[in-house]
Amino acid sequence: MAFEIREIQPDDNQRIAEIIRHVLTEYGANRPGFVWADPELDQLSTAYQVAGSVYYVVTINDEVVGGAGIAPFPCEYPYICELQKMYLLPAVRGQGIGKTLMEKLLSNAKTNLYQGCYLETLGAMKTAVAFYQKVGFQKLPKPLGDSGHRSCNQFYLLRFD
Repeated sequence: MAFEIREIQPDDNQRIAEIIRHVLTEYGANRPGFVWADPELDQLSTAYQVAGSVYYVVTINDEVVGGAGIAPFPCEYPYICELQKMYLLPAVRGQGIGKTLMEKLLSNAKTNLYQGCYLETLGAMKTAVAFYQKVGFQKLPKPLGDSGHRSCNQFYLLRFD
């Protein structure tokens, strides 16, 4: 399946917000304490204008089918970014899109001199958790910093060598 990955544009905001809400609903995470309640969800192109941040959307035939981003993450470790809002529609999962998207994000993180990448997720997202572990993320016993996602119950860190 041919796909493209590009930086988010203002015209993508509504579609990527719909995709994120669709996937959150799929896993019962359509409530406060998850990304569902993030105030910037409907304006991601604006939210990722901060230095050291980027949000990529994945398109197939010019249709947005998912996306993910990184942003600085203040915590007890210096120079850590957070993997944020990585969601793909069910129909396009398992085809290597997530792997390519993750590689692009981690490459960007290293270019921005981050020393690692942190993420929070929900244990019910078993396929995503297995994917993160396969990429090299290590499970943490507790969250780092304060992401505001108090309902997430799995925490991972990937340190760059």
